[in-house]
Amino acid sequence: MSKTKIVPAIIERPSTYCGGCGHGIIQRLICECVQELGYVNKFVFLRDYGCCSLAPRYLAIDHFQTPHGRVGAGATAISRCLPEGVLLLGYQGDGGAYVIGLSETINAAYRNENFTEIVVNNRIFAMTGGQMSATTLSGEVTTTSPYGRDCATTGLPMRLPEVFAESNSFDVAFVARGSVHSPAEINKTKEYIRKALLKQINKEGYSMVEILSPCPTNWRKEPLEALLSLEDMIPLYPLGILKEKTTA
Repeated sequence: MSKTKIVPAIIERPSTYCGGCGHGIIQRLICECVQELGYVNKFVFLRDYGCCSLAPRYLAIDHFQTPHGRVGAGATAISRCLPEGVLLLGYQGDGGAYVIGLSETINAAYRNENFTEIVVNNRIFAMTGGQMSATTLSGEVTTTSPYGRDCATTGLPMRLPEVFAESNSFDVAFVARGSVHSPAEINKTKEYIRKALLKQINKEGYSMVEILSPCPTNWRKEPLEALLSLEDMIPLYPLGILKEKTTA
């Protein structure tokens, strides 16, 4: 007999994201991990603007809103003021984390601040109109690259998780990239989120999970078509654990 899955206590109501959007799935995974780790009443959620800012409509959580792209800076301040035994999670999109807030993201990782960051990579600025982001694919049409992204003038798609994982300048605790394009990958992504939170609980430092997520509305695709398009990202943005620091 199959086991019925219980809705996490901190989910107050169903989300109303666009059909096929990945945010609802990702937030469900976060809530499951927080509940399973025993932090339902000891959890602070720091969110960026854009679609990320909608989460508190559906979740019964303590939350803070930062200016656009300033999750890294805000989370640094909050993490240093929080009492012992409280989880802090920063939640933002690729536009906020890698474009507007690139400096804040890099410096939080550089200092190995003890919080967890989730970056939802849908390769555009979503809520603000579908503009090109640092992660937009080469040749991809957006509202600000109507003829397709020209990497010769805009630079190559950014892979910041790889920088944090591979550069000797960063001593972060955990870096992974997941996706929501299939049940198997959703289960793996949940495990990455859980591991990232455990690194924070163990005071090992900064952890980031980037999650590939579809945006059917701005991609101008039906939900199923958007999921298939999401798979096109994987050769450039490979899935899996990129770094997991072990302690003696």
